[in-house]
Amino acid sequence: DAADFEEVEKGGDTAIKKWIREQLEGTSVTVVLIGTETSNRDYVKYELEKSWEKGNGILGIYIHQIKNQDGKTCTKGSNAFGPIFTSSKDDKKYFYERFSTYDWVDEDGYNNMGKWIESAAKQAGK
Repeated sequence: DAADFEEVEKGGDTAIKKWIREQLEGTSVTVVLIGTETSNRDYVKYELEKSWEKGNGILGIYIHQIKNQDGKTCTKGSNAFGPIFTSSKDDKKYFYERFSTYDWVDEDGYNNMGKWIESAAKQAGK
């Protein structure tokens, strides 16, 4: 939760990365919620890189149409996430080249998220 993360942040970059790796233990799928600035966040990229190395299924969900506490929405974020996710099998580097992305509002995430997660797990061989 937020309080736990605030404590981890006090330890700096090394502590944050260690915490992210620990949070990934026991997971088989990583879901990234894509907001306006998500693809610019270094720790999101780090978590995705570690999820990829771990062999997790990965998927993205656009959340730009979900209203905040003030009833406002934001602009749609990018699903590129920079040049990561390369392998010896191919040269695909960007999130959108490897993983499915869905729109929470337009594609009824409330009723379909389970299917999306299952699909990502199968794609990763889980």
